[in-house]
Amino acid sequence: MDFDWNNPPFNLNRSLNIQAIEESFEDPFAVRLLPDSPRFSVQARYFNLGMTNDGTGIFSVYRTNGKQVKIIYARPFEQEEQFFYQRKLNQTLAS
Repeated sequence: MDFDWNNPPFNLNRSLNIQAIEESFEDPFAVRLLPDSPRFSVQARYFNLGMTNDGTGIFSVYRTNGKQVKIIYARPFEQEEQFFYQRKLNQTLAS
């Protein structure tokens, strides 16, 4: 997956860096969602919930043209997202 990191529209810091965000997309159990809100669908924005190699959950909003991913926003999981990710992971592993 190729990422466009030119002028990210959010602040990167030690707890949330480029490598961690990319790792969250490489998570084989990442949950990718297409929002059903007209506000997001017009601009073709998607959500990704994935884990880094060290177990940090990252929620990202992104756009893609099928070849390149542009991260619009990223932050660590909130409690509800952690629960949702874990539930989806458990469902997948139980299948």
